Amino acid sequence: MTRSLPFDVAPWSIGLSGVDVDRLSHRESVFALSNGHIGWRGLLDEGEPHGVPGSYLNGVFEEHPMPYAEDGYGYPESGQSVINVPNGQVIRLTVDDEPLDIREGTFHDHEQHLDFRAGALERTLTWTPPAGGTVRIRSTRLVSLAHRSVAAVRYEVEALYDPVTITLQSELVANEPLPEPHPDPRVQDILETPLRSAGSFVFDSAATLVHETRNSGIGVAVSMDHLVSGAAAEVRTAASDDLARTTIRARLAPGERLEVVKIVGHAWATGLSAPALRDRAEAAVADAMRDGWSGLVAAQRERLDDFWTCADVRVDGQPRLQQAVRFALFSVFQAAARAEQRSVPGKGLTGAGYAGHVFWDVEAYVLPVLTATAPDAAREALRWRHATLDHARDRARQLHLRGAAFAWRTIDGRESSGYWPASTAAFHINADIAAAVVHYVRATGDVDFERDAGFEILVETARLWQSLGRTDADGHFHIDGVTGPDEYTALYDDNVFTNLMARANLEAAADSARRHPDLARALGVDDAEIGVWVRTAGAMHVPYDEERGVHPQAARFTELERWDFEAETPGDELLQERYPYVQLYRKQVLKQADLVLALFFCTDAFTADEKARAFRYYEALTVRDSSLSAAIQAVVAAEVGHLGLAADYLAEAATIDLDDLHGNAEDGLHIASLGGIWTALVAGFGGMRDTDDGLRFAPRLPEQLTGLAFGIRWQGRTLHLEIAPDATTYRISAGAPLTIRHFGEPVELTSGADVTMPTPPLPDPGEHPTQPKGREPRPFAEALAE
Repeated sequence: MTRSLPFDVAPWSIGLSGVDVDRLSHRESVFALSNGHIGWRGLLDEGEPHGVPGSYLNGVFEEHPMPYAEDGYGYPESGQSVINVPNGQVIRLTVDDEPLDIREGTFHDHEQHLDFRAGALERTLTWTPPAGGTVRIRSTRLVSLAHRSVAAVRYEVEALYDPVTITLQSELVANEPLPEPHPDPRVQDILETPLRSAGSFVFDSAATLVHETRNSGIGVAVSMDHLVSGAAAEVRTAASDDLARTTIRARLAPGERLEVVKIVGHAWATGLSAPALRDRAEAAVADAMRDGWSGLVAAQRERLDDFWTCADVRVDGQPRLQQAVRFALFSVFQAAARAEQRSVPGKGLTGAGYAGHVFWDVEAYVLPVLTATAPDAAREALRWRHATLDHARDRARQLHLRGAAFAWRTIDGRESSGYWPASTAAFHINADIAAAVVHYVRATGDVDFERDAGFEILVETARLWQSLGRTDADGHFHIDGVTGPDEYTALYDDNVFTNLMARANLEAAADSARRHPDLARALGVDDAEIGVWVRTAGAMHVPYDEERGVHPQAARFTELERWDFEAETPGDELLQERYPYVQLYRKQVLKQADLVLALFFCTDAFTADEKARAFRYYEALTVRDSSLSAAIQAVVAAEVGHLGLAADYLAEAATIDLDDLHGNAEDGLHIASLGGIWTALVAGFGGMRDTDDGLRFAPRLPEQLTGLAFGIRWQGRTLHLEIAPDATTYRISAGAPLTIRHFGEPVELTSGADVTMPTPPLPDPGEHPTQPKGREPRPFAEALAE
């Protein structure tokens, strides 16, 4: 498979030369900037041509009817879709009455680079209009990590050989035309122009647009102001309902430059007046204007330097993989850094894919990375879940259950999925959230969070499991009619992943209730309820197929007819696009890791032999039609000794977005899959497991890598590992001693004293697993070829 765009290969950046107009959407996703609160897709400065415009605020959405062919009780009545807020990226340039357009005139060079340490998108181009008058343009764009509500652009024009008259039009644009926003025309009509003007305001070189969404009632204000330097310039500003424009006109002699710094402030809220919203957006701009461009750049670098000190993962032996790993870490960090009691949508703020919804994979794939590298961001995402707890309680009551049932896909906490077999029935999301709470508290020691938010989540999810399941005549507890992580297997009894995660959820709730008896009393938790949770956890049924020697993904799953991959080879198409679910749901075929995910998440529930047999069995059934699968298969392949296969899966995870392997990168990046790259390295080749008895490591490198180094934050310390083929060196920052396990052997670490431990010989992993015909991963070297 050829790479979709010829990105350069550099250790700390990613860039492109030239412009392919037919592939702008993919480019815009990769070059998107965010801070978790604001998201700007990587559009060209002049706004056109474009693939998919995108300027987002985390939590701003429009509500629309949910179109059903046939209604049913409990179906969500309204859907939610992310919308574009007024776009402040646009700076249009005219040279001697010739508008800059990459399709016109002569481009002598065109370069864009996203710098992972500076947190900025840089662009340089030299352009000669059809009528002559060559200019050089340099622009730098950032979404501030220091000023939560601010994004900024520095735009410079230089006349090279002849005097020219230039005009810059710096704009705020609302209700921009988009590609089809929804396939249903009833919804499309709503999403095409979701914003209604609530006022436009001008003051000198500044302007503000205030809008309100037509149905969801969310108010949005976007403001801009400018710092103009260099050549003498005339500046005028005007505004109307959906457009504000500052026009800057100057005459440049050869070698003369005009520089414009554009500061854009954002504010949104429900129930806040238009004047109050305007004040917030304008205050954000004024604050950033005081810092100026140099201050914004310095603060951005400082924040990222702090992040990379711990978060950087060094991969020796493969330059393109090194770039992909840092791109992934940068993307995950900027998706959450300033979200602050918001979560991370499936595409972050890089595109409108998945309608901007939050899913279970934020807790399962994204928060482990953030907890280890940027724990404040992980805490805020979990606080958002806690803030939606009332919606989850309402949903549980609607489903005639106790406790809380968190939404499968949502923006504000209310369920926004109309396909219940793969949403409402996927109750495992509740245990995934509970597991993220447990992991965060264990890794950080943040008891205040546990008391303020985490404990209540654990209690209400435990109550859900207690009311969802049943106890049979033999005393075994079953959870019937659920959907696990694999979306090609719906509505089965006793999904192993779900049952094991529910068991851990119940045990965690009981432990937390014992630690915090005052909170337990406040929530009506007594000793009797705690006892029920403990007994239920102990009685949880975990199916096992004695004949085949493996755990079935769900009860009787291994008795189903196997998918005939010889007769029905998947090829590059998703099975769900070629076959009805009635075929997929009743056969042994997997979209993504499910039982294999349990092998990793619930590591101590399986023996080493059980893991090896299960991995081999499910490898032959998994087609990886989900971007979530490859990283987890990499982790478990490494654990059971198939290091080369693990490297192949790592390469696939690392290139899903950069090579657009799923053909949908135009909709935004796969943030969970990007988080999975870190997991594949740290939990796969680093062998890290976080369990009740502490941190464990079993580092082994595949032959494709010559070295691996990473850091994690753990209970106030920073732990660094340097992994070589034959040994691993452990080091901790200042703090109390820390005991970890290296291949089961306890190792005490103290500040300032490196400890190097040998890597034991690799046991024989046995027969190499096989994959479905046509779905073998590309070999590592081929996938990462430059």
